Amino acid sequence: MAFPAGGGGGGSDVAGVLQMDALLAVVNAGPAPITLRAVTGQGPGVVLRDTGQSRLVRPGGVGWIDVKLRLECATAFGSEPLPVRLSVETADRRTREVTYPVAVRDSVWHRGAEVPCEHLG
Repeated sequence: MAFPAGGGGGGSDVAGVLQMDALLAVVNAGPAPITLRAVTGQGPGVVLRDTGQSRLVRPGGVGWIDVKLRLECATAFGSEPLPVRLSVETADRRTREVTYPVAVRDSVWHRGAEVPCEHLG
């Protein structure tokens, strides 16, 4: 499971587009530790990518991974969840790809982008 855990502010180099540093929380519901190797996501008006840091998450634990968001203010907060792809290495050194839907609308990311997006209008 994954969900927005923090973020806000940011800047812009294109009208109507906000670039924001954020956190994504990932819950390890499995019985063994995992290492998050990569996180990416792309949907209408949203692009998400990790910052290149791996994160070990113990069984039943939560790991926070730094991500970069690129939000098109006019379309980023639709009702559809963002499909986020997680590359996870398990204890047996196997890498698995998992896609999880992350709700962006009404999330901490949405609230953190509201004021900056108003100024980018």
